[in-house]
Amino acid sequence: MKKAWGFLIAASLLGSAAAHAGCDRPKNDFDDLYCLDKVYIQADKDLNDEYAKLSKRLDANGKAALKHGQLAWIKSRNDQCSMKDDHGFWVNLDCAAQTTVSRTQFLQDRNRECASAGCMPSKLEAAN
Repeated sequence: MKKAWGFLIAASLLGSAAAHAGCDRPKNDFDDLYCLDKVYIQADKDLNDEYAKLSKRLDANGKAALKHGQLAWIKSRNDQCSMKDDHGFWVNLDCAAQTTVSRTQFLQDRNRECASAGCMPSKLEAAN
């Protein structure tokens, strides 16, 4: 049996939300996968919320820069956190969740800049 790739996640990402969902002590790899998936889905939702919030603050050039940066980040995340071989497609959910949380923080920082010092489109293209 092939060792599952990415079925472990740092406790800091699981946090109390996973514990409330019955994920404090998964009984097997499938339970663990279920819990990791829930963490990733929430991280992705948070990312999309932050992206939409930032996009509303930007002019057309800023939105284009943001989109370019986001597409570059998605490619980087996919390259880092997934692989495909003759046996299937693998996603390391720990990697995907951590990079998504990191990107969300990047977008939050850009939102904070927009609110305080003005939006800086040059920073929006960064894949982070």
